[in-house]
Amino acid sequence: MMNYSLEQISRQLGAILEGEGEKLISGIASLDSATDEQITFAEDERFLARIEQGAAGAVIVGEGFPAIAGKNLLRVPQPRLSFIYAVEMFLPEPVPGGIDTGAKVHESVTLAGDITIGACAVVCAGASIGAGSVVQSGAYIGPDVVIGERCRIEANATLLDGVVIGDRVIIHSGAVIGGEGFGFVWVKDHHHKVPQVGRVAIENDVEVGCNSCVDRAALGVTYIRRGTKIDNHVHVGHNSDIGEDVIITGQVGISGSVTVGDRAMFGGQSGVVDHVTIGEGALIGASTLVTHDVAAGESVWGFTGKTMSKAKHELAAMGRLPELLRRFRQQERKLAALKSRIDELEGSTKTP
Repeated sequence: MMNYSLEQISRQLGAILEGEGEKLISGIASLDSATDEQITFAEDERFLARIEQGAAGAVIVGEGFPAIAGKNLLRVPQPRLSFIYAVEMFLPEPVPGGIDTGAKVHESVTLAGDITIGACAVVCAGASIGAGSVVQSGAYIGPDVVIGERCRIEANATLLDGVVIGDRVIIHSGAVIGGEGFGFVWVKDHHHKVPQVGRVAIENDVEVGCNSCVDRAALGVTYIRRGTKIDNHVHVGHNSDIGEDVIITGQVGISGSVTVGDRAMFGGQSGVVDHVTIGEGALIGASTLVTHDVAAGESVWGFTGKTMSKAKHELAAMGRLPELLRRFRQQERKLAALKSRIDELEGSTKTP
């Protein structure tokens, strides 16, 4: 078990400590469950009473948070972010496990130091694995795959032929990297398969969630650029180029040959048709279908990916339709009565 004094934690976080610097902290917990040996956090003054009533050994708070008598506080500009850093302090250091006797590693594989390969993992000919990387049980590493340093390939993940991933990449369980792209041409009476002979390249600090798929290119390369984070059950089609620091949340589908700019964000269950360009910093709302290019910095939402403001305006208008229809019918009746009265008056003024 790791123990840190509050003085050590405050130095690590760059925090201003109010309380006992010598007090030892052995772990982290939520605000309501933290004990006297644990540290937690509170983002604003809404949590003041809960801190006063709680038993936490220390609380990470904002710079302007009120002082609380008898409580150890660490003041920082961003409490949530600092708490994440505190959590990282208490994570156990990975211990290299070597190669399990149940793993199957081809004799031609290049292995750096401090690696771990779990039971029933398969590493094929020509592959290479960088220092400090972990390949968990049941993972499949195909021929000529390159894995960088300090990567984690989780249980039952699959990296197929020729995939290249950079350093500090995490591929979660069940993900498939480098599967065949989906391409067919209709020939007379059947769908003829288009060979997918390209590959996938994933840059540093990328994370791919459980059961997600990144297809290899038909020709060339499908790219996932540095720092991008992909959630569970996401599909990235062949020949797509996903920029740096992109966020793709669960159940998103990106068709083939899509280009995504840096720092774009995709809400859950959104989708993009093929050969579309999503600009830098664009925001794609949840359940949005994107059928056309999206400009840099633009937010779109809705079935056909309208601008956020237009989609919300139309949605608000739809909510008023029943009332508008009722008023429209009232006006129709009034107009009909008025026309009838005009016709009556015109008839009475005609010369016999």
